[in-house]
Amino acid sequence: MPALRWIRRNLIVIAGLLTLAYMILPNIVVMVFSFNKPNGRFNYSWQRFSLDAWKDPCGVADMCGSLSLSLQIAVWATVGATVLGTMISFALVRYRFRARGAINSLIFLPMAMPEVVMAASLLTIFLNMGAQLGFWTILIAHIMFCLSFVVTAVKARVMSMDPRLEEAARDLYAGPVQTFLRVTLPIAAPGIAAGALLAFALSFDDFIITNFNAGSTVTFPMFVWGSAQRGTPVQINVIGTAMFIIAVMVVVVGQLIANRRKNSAR
Repeated sequence: MPALRWIRRNLIVIAGLLTLAYMILPNIVVMVFSFNKPNGRFNYSWQRFSLDAWKDPCGVADMCGSLSLSLQIAVWATVGATVLGTMISFALVRYRFRARGAINSLIFLPMAMPEVVMAASLLTIFLNMGAQLGFWTILIAHIMFCLSFVVTAVKARVMSMDPRLEEAARDLYAGPVQTFLRVTLPIAAPGIAAGALLAFALSFDDFIITNFNAGSTVTFPMFVWGSAQRGTPVQINVIGTAMFIIAVMVVVVGQLIANRRKNSAR
């Protein structure tokens, strides 16, 4: 039958589209309910269309403050994890030293370890050091668990780099700094950018590690969890929708820039 033949030819595409729809469905629900006007405290059933939450996204007390705090922590955690992760990646790929194999294996432990175990371990360290739980303990914890993801992303890019390009730059009398800035860094930039975006998303979204090491500090995921116990304000859906739209725009713009560079290089 023609229909069966068409399904067989496009089975991979159909499976990919169904998987994508399954992944995006929760985001669509969040977007739809950001325009809801619930009768009670819980925004779990559709009542009627309203733009009130979009007109006043900071109408819920302390919500925008927790959002601002999460963004600050995510930005600084991204910077710290990206810088350290990039240096570690180059060291693991370009240099030979003792315990290199062991370090390569240990890098993957934070990704394989349950978050609750890492959270409890970090809390134990901070308490034994007498550190006051708050912004700085959250930031240190986020850098530590984001570091492995950055190293994995950047290391894969560095391993695929052609060393002859750097040798050619040195043959043309470029110094170490010039070679790094004009050859090495631009080639490694996609991996660094991927690691940075992943670190930002993980840091902004984290709840378990943050909850253990936050003390009285409230980040946006903790605010959402606390609000769900008392009632879910529509403004949470507004913030989630805005973050989703921004993320999609960043991906689309990045893809357009990449396509333009490919076309100009031809």
